[in-house]
Amino acid sequence: MLINLSNHPSANWSSEQLDAARVYGSIIDMPFPNIAPAGDGEYIQSLCEEYLRKIDGTCKDVACNVSTIAVHIMGEMTFTFAMVKALQGKGTTCIASTTERVTKEENGVKTSEFRFVSFRNYQ
Repeated sequence: MLINLSNHPSANWSSEQLDAARVYGSIIDMPFPNIAPAGDGEYIQSLCEEYLRKIDGTCKDVACNVSTIAVHIMGEMTFTFAMVKALQGKGTTCIASTTERVTKEENGVKTSEFRFVSFRNYQ
């Protein structure tokens, strides 16, 4: 099973990203928290503990455990770092999505499109 802990619901993923994600089994979306910019280390740790409980609860609901799932985690860096460390400490695989940025400029307006390439393990 793959828990998608990001602000990018899997319903909006490309077919390439969905195919790559299905290697892990079913996909469960878990919205990334809104991280208060003024929050300190204790705040991040508290939020991390809350989300570890949510992930544990999700695993109990679908009869798995944190060592048999993967978590796709992308978002605010200090929370992501704390979560990856905590999850890896429990034996959970943590992955990030990699993308190629395609930039176009028309009439002085620059737009970027991000195309999924692969998932990469946090190490």
